[in-house]
Amino acid sequence: MKQITSIQNPYIKSLVQLQEKAKARKQSGTFLIEGKREISIAIKGGYEIETLLFLPEICSEAEARQLSKNAELIEINKEVYQKLAYRDTTEGILAVAKTKSLQLSDLKLSENPLILVAEAPEKPGNIGALLRTADAANLDAVIIANPKSDLYNPNIVRSSVGCLFTNQIATGTTSEIISFLKERKINFYCATLQNSTSYHTQDYTTPTALVVGTEATGLTEEWRKEATQNIIIPMQGEIDSMNVSVAAAILIFEAKRQRGF
Repeated sequence: MKQITSIQNPYIKSLVQLQEKAKARKQSGTFLIEGKREISIAIKGGYEIETLLFLPEICSEAEARQLSKNAELIEINKEVYQKLAYRDTTEGILAVAKTKSLQLSDLKLSENPLILVAEAPEKPGNIGALLRTADAANLDAVIIANPKSDLYNPNIVRSSVGCLFTNQIATGTTSEIISFLKERKINFYCATLQNSTSYHTQDYTTPTALVVGTEATGLTEEWRKEATQNIIIPMQGEIDSMNVSVAAAILIFEAKRQRGF
């Protein structure tokens, strides 16, 4: 079995690039996953694992092999592991996985889908939280409009706690996504301050997409103009907005309540 003990090894240098550069991930079609749980969830979610790198003091060869029978195994030392790992508590194992297509056309939706659309989210923590909420509600899909971040960014992988792998995810421009929803007769409700009605007055029991924007700028005019209905969460304090993942959770679970969970 292959062993790598130097951080100067060309392959290790290429993996560091995967951690740090969206361009490297795009060119290679691969990204890194840390930790047994996250790797297991990725495999269950249909992600192909090319290579497993393990630190034998923490994770045995047998444990690594148990995760994936087909992946190449590489034993690494502590120096290499620390160079690649974002966290110290990831059980001594990393995986090189193939990215998936994020095309709208690849989404497989149910007859009565419930979808979350997030326009231009920037913070990895917010994207991770949105994906966790989507997983908790078992949504049909999460669609990112005009993405600002590469979804295989290690900070998103980490903050989603594996939910990057449990959700169907697609990306596209605002125009492409609006066309996609209209073609499939999916009503879409846009969370915005302008020309809005209270969110709990709407019917989400038919094919529905809930659309949220950034806290700083909100949704673009195209969404607000094309919406089935603009909706608002009534605020009773001093501020007029809340964290996007919190707002999305409120809307999603109202829809789930109407659908009988």
